[in-house]
Amino acid sequence: MKTRIKELRARQNLTQAELAAIVGVRRETILFLEKGRYNPSLKLAFKVASALGSTIEEVFQMEGEDRL
Repeated sequence: MKTRIKELRARQNLTQAELAAIVGVRRETILFLEKGRYNPSLKLAFKVASALGSTIEEVFQMEGEDRL
């Protein structure tokens, strides 16, 4: 899974720690999401997208064979 979290977070001048606090997770979770090493639950994906003023589809993008 590919994400635009880092890009969208930078536009809002948010650090990983600040985004994590808004969403209610640890900074490491945001780091893993940004690197594509963690697939979030639908609830977490919605919280992240909302915090970044975006939709889930704009933030999280499927790639390769996983794509529908």
